[in-house]
Amino acid sequence: MYINTIRARDIDRYYIQGETMIVDLRSKEEYDKAHIPTAVNIPYEDLEDYKQLFYRWKHVILYCARGNLSLIAARELSKDCTSQLISIGGGFGAYRQYFSKANGEIA
Repeated sequence: MYINTIRARDIDRYYIQGETMIVDLRSKEEYDKAHIPTAVNIPYEDLEDYKQLFYRWKHVILYCARGNLSLIAARELSKDCTSQLISIGGGFGAYRQYFSKANGEIA
């Protein structure tokens, strides 16, 4: 399965479609400090226990701190998952940088 990597500024295209789950792979502590709105926190080390949740979504956007771990997770999930798996290039750091400039707020 093809793993799509998107820029942080392109995430809104998937919100509009309404068939997207956003997964924050960082620790609960990192998630509690700041995260992408509507994202669900499933730390990378717990991903295997929750992968059945992804099957009902058309798109699953994964992100971590810098983008490397989310790409690895997407590759692992692609073996079984039928959803389109998407990784945010640059991870939450890129999201924070782009959206803090755009509107000054992060969840």
